[in-house]
Amino acid sequence: MTRGVVSIGLAGSLGPDAVAGIAPAVEAAGFHTLWINDTPDGDALAALAAAARVTSTLRLATGVVPVDRRPATEIAAEVASLALPLDRLTLGIGSGMAKQGALARVREAIEVLHGAGIPRVLVGALGPKMRRLGADEAEGVLLNWVPPTEAAVQAEALGPEAYVAVYVRTAIVDAARARLDAETARYASFPNYAANFARMGVDAADTTIRDATELAGALEAYTAGVDEVVLRAIVPDDTVEAYIDFARRTGPTQASASVSA
Repeated sequence: MTRGVVSIGLAGSLGPDAVAGIAPAVEAAGFHTLWINDTPDGDALAALAAAARVTSTLRLATGVVPVDRRPATEIAAEVASLALPLDRLTLGIGSGMAKQGALARVREAIEVLHGAGIPRVLVGALGPKMRRLGADEAEGVLLNWVPPTEAAVQAEALGPEAYVAVYVRTAIVDAARARLDAETARYASFPNYAANFARMGVDAADTTIRDATELAGALEAYTAGVDEVVLRAIVPDDTVEAYIDFARRTGPTQASASVSA
């Protein structure tokens, strides 16, 4: 895997048809990976299958599938039934909302997915024990809602061989700011995230990119400490056109020109 790459994250609730409409623009903009989160109203694997059909080199990832809601056996079966390209696929998994037995649940899921022939698994992790599990038994970790300095500290603690990606909520136009503020407030209200922000000594907003003028500096700061930065796209409305515009303006092949425009 190339180090210091930039990827994009979309909402699973967009659905396969919308993702298929957006994915070619994501590939053309030079993003490394298309990440789709998995929610009760949005099947990330189905969306990635739609993206796979309309792209050729773009890597595909889930960010993340909670294994308390979707067992690893079910995930592996769907990967096989959809014929997802394993050479392009990263399965991001997380423990979900159930706290008891979280480490054991994720450890077992990693074993099941590897046993099913899925070669690349990343673990979504807030705490140090889960991060260590992802580094030692999976192919790396996915951080979420952390500022650049903390992301670098957490990556360094895992050692140079650990692959570390980080999700960063990103808005580049004024019209998307209210949605970003609402998303930030929602996560800050969750006890586990609130505790994590308190441990890091930061406000939730400090872990986001709030407009186009911040993009280049934030990317430089994040990529100095982690392997992959996933720009979780926050746009004014959930239209294909809005996400295509985001991809074209933030993609590695066009970001510098668009930010100055």
